[in-house]
Amino acid sequence: MHSFDNGPETLVDQILEALLATAPLARLDIGSGGRVLMRDDWSPQSGKVALISGGGAGHEPAHAGFVGHGMLTAAVIGDLFASPSVSAIDEAIGAICGDAGCLLIVKNYTGDRLNFGLAAERARERGLEVEIVLVGDDVALPGAAQPRGIAGTVLVHKIAGFHAERGESLAEVARAAREAAARMRTIGLALSAARLPGRPVRESEPALGLGIHNEAGARSVAPTSAAQAVALVLDALAVNGGQQRWIVLLNDLGGCSPQERALLTSEVLDQLGLARIARLVGAAPLMSALDMHGFSLTLLDSTPALIEALEAPVRVPAWPGVITPHAAQTRTAARSTPDRQPLGRRNAGREALIRAVAERLIESRDELDRLDAHSGDGDAGSTFAAGATALLQALDAGTLPSGEDAALWRAVAALLEARMGGSSGVLLSILLTAGAARLAAGGDWLEALETGVERMRWHGGAAPNDRTLLDALIPALHALNEGGGLDAAAQAARHGADATASMQARAGRAAQVPEAAQRGHVDPGAEAIARVFESLVSQQSGTRP
Repeated sequence: MHSFDNGPETLVDQILEALLATAPLARLDIGSGGRVLMRDDWSPQSGKVALISGGGAGHEPAHAGFVGHGMLTAAVIGDLFASPSVSAIDEAIGAICGDAGCLLIVKNYTGDRLNFGLAAERARERGLEVEIVLVGDDVALPGAAQPRGIAGTVLVHKIAGFHAERGESLAEVARAAREAAARMRTIGLALSAARLPGRPVRESEPALGLGIHNEAGARSVAPTSAAQAVALVLDALAVNGGQQRWIVLLNDLGGCSPQERALLTSEVLDQLGLARIARLVGAAPLMSALDMHGFSLTLLDSTPALIEALEAPVRVPAWPGVITPHAAQTRTAARSTPDRQPLGRRNAGREALIRAVAERLIESRDELDRLDAHSGDGDAGSTFAAGATALLQALDAGTLPSGEDAALWRAVAALLEARMGGSSGVLLSILLTAGAARLAAGGDWLEALETGVERMRWHGGAAPNDRTLLDALIPALHALNEGGGLDAAAQAARHGADATASMQARAGRAAQVPEAAQRGHVDPGAEAIARVFESLVSQQSGTRP
């Protein structure tokens, strides 16, 4: 199973059952057995025009998701990608239409056009006032005699619903809907076709103008980024220069992730320009094509009247609301300390030690990355090298207060937190920040290290023998505590690091990796700590900082 469905036989009915259980809607019980969902507060005696739309299922949330106060009165739903029957549409009109009449909003597909058209004729024969608005906003095929109705139909629902809710006549509501439909254009781009439940997945290439029922696209395309995809769509929509401002609807065809929708939104805002976007609807699934991996863009010439209609409040399950895009705002964070502090004294000996450590970590990058590939995402060496590079840059710039104990620890903590990345950078920054406080209170370097390790353990949740950098660091501190000097500390760190090859990880990302994949390989964090002490010994054997 490659999707969460129970088969095509029950799919549509279960979708509608979920909507009925979670939204202010009612099922209209009709003799033909068709599917009609309606407002649960509707009365044909309301004196207002009824609005009915619909079509095949598979385009959710259209159309039932737009039934409610301020939009549709009812939606008639067929099987997957199949128009509802004439009888179902006819019965819906008969049950919902009052003296004010009924407007049918129909996507311009042959099946929908014919079935809704015949139902309208039958209703008129019974004396009911019925009008039809056809929506053909798709511009995938320039000059097409019968352009398809796609996502722009949802804007027509909203605009017609606004006018109907105000109590306007059927003629006025129909005129507003037709004018809006005539002013808009839509095109979509999809990377893959829709997957119909119970049927083999159809192979397809990325295409511009792929139909919402898996109709072939107008032409193949090969976008390699969200930016290119949006540019292709805007080009097809023939967005020219000038001062025209648009109402923009960005529709997810069903297969885009939230992250992709955000990227597409960013590109639309950037490429079309904030000055030319009066209002934005989406990005959201509005008229999907099952799980088609693609999007469509609708442009509607904006007017104050259209903006008023779109911004009017509604009570429907799926309308995402209207946004007025604006330039990103930036505010300056309040700082507890000044941005720049006096540098303080420098110490050439300490700087030589720091440089030796940094250079050793940079040289170790590839080997540490290979170790990390057995237990993580293969970037531990790159992470330590990034922190080391930041230290070298600070040394070269002369900006490390190397002669001031607490100030040096704070400066290195800030560099690692900002430049090292990953959990290792934060953990070491915690160690150094806590240690700096101990130094400022009069402690020595060993006491500061012990304090920092204690706080790092508390925040990180790791303990000795958990297969982390602590398994090299803590033995080194014990050796220093016993007066062994850097030689003894380096030997203890090396022994502790080597021992991690037989440990099972119980903390960090490695704890989620099977033990067999790690067995026989040293933990990269512990290895890095061992190399730090070894580089200190090679630079200044037996001398404590």
